[in-house]
Amino acid sequence: MNSRKVIAIDGYASTGKSTLAKMLSRHYHLTFIDSGALYRGVTFFALEKGFLKDNELHQKAFRDALEGLDLRLEPAGDLYLNGENISQKIRHPRVSDDVSTIAALPFVRKFLLHQQRQMALENGIVMDGRDIGTVVFPNADHKFFFTARPEVRAQRRYEELKAQGQETTLEEVLNNLLHRDQTDSSRDVAPLRKADDAIEIDTSELTTDQLFTHLVEKIDAK
Repeated sequence: MNSRKVIAIDGYASTGKSTLAKMLSRHYHLTFIDSGALYRGVTFFALEKGFLKDNELHQKAFRDALEGLDLRLEPAGDLYLNGENISQKIRHPRVSDDVSTIAALPFVRKFLLHQQRQMALENGIVMDGRDIGTVVFPNADHKFFFTARPEVRAQRRYEELKAQGQETTLEEVLNNLLHRDQTDSSRDVAPLRKADDAIEIDTSELTTDQLFTHLVEKIDAK
């Protein structure tokens, strides 16, 4: 594979996008970018600085603050905000609750769109997210769109959070996922949708190894 190839994996939350993107990046020696982590980082920033509080967003102050924000994603996957490693903090349920709201803001998407494209200039990449194949890299060499049944996705996410020692319930996780699905799919700017030329894959009944084999076959065959 050409070292400048771009592989885009879009789809719903907890469908296995990041796991498979990391595996593909290692297999093809490409840089992995978790776009969801970037949006979570900006959401964490909004919460920590009080721009988003009690469901009220101070948009102008938040937008102005983004201009001086140093958000850096290391090759190993760690996310740094103004020099602080926030990789674990962005997985907190309160960030999950608000990330779709923040991601729907046009100025946030513009800010991160520039960052995402800059990351792909030097090397080929594997990037997962909601609008990678439709907006960020519409000319990506390979595009995939992951789906899975909501109850399957909720169980996966619930087990991840439990493993991290976070207190929550399966019902809360499911409700959060359904809310994010609705918000991501209905937003005016860059909504979650399958690109016309993307390959759709239902990951509900597939193991990680089965998915990886399937993706490699599709990529190598093109």
